[in-house]
Amino acid sequence: MSEQSAKPYLVRAICEWCADNGLTPYLAVKVNAQTRVPTSFVKNGEIVLNISTTATRKLTIENEWIQFAARFNGVSQEVSVPLNAVSGIFAKETGYGFAFTVATDPVASLANATAPKEVESIAASGKSNDAEVKPKRPSHLQIIK
Repeated sequence: MSEQSAKPYLVRAICEWCADNGLTPYLAVKVNAQTRVPTSFVKNGEIVLNISTTATRKLTIENEWIQFAARFNGVSQEVSVPLNAVSGIFAKETGYGFAFTVATDPVASLANATAPKEVESIAASGKSNDAEVKPKRPSHLQIIK
């Protein structure tokens, strides 16, 4: 039998702690294909959501999903976030909370790690001559012991 993740328990604990102390719980989420959030609020592939009882309706934090309804620009929308996309939970007022690692898509990670960066920048600029590419200047900083 595999061990369950502690993440949903920690998320619920921070939410309860925030409610007991009059703080606002914010959920940081890395948006992926499974997340259902308003895309107009996504910045750099991430979204931060207020999950307080005053900002949400029907909030459920299960072991695999966080689901609720909330208003965005006055329009009620259903939000559904898989726990594996949650990158953090924290109190807005104090910043206290937890950060989590979010597993990335292994195929996309491999493609990004192995893609030749100089070729992409040359292709994007329309330059094809290697003589036009200027080498980077060495750093002027020194290590002092």
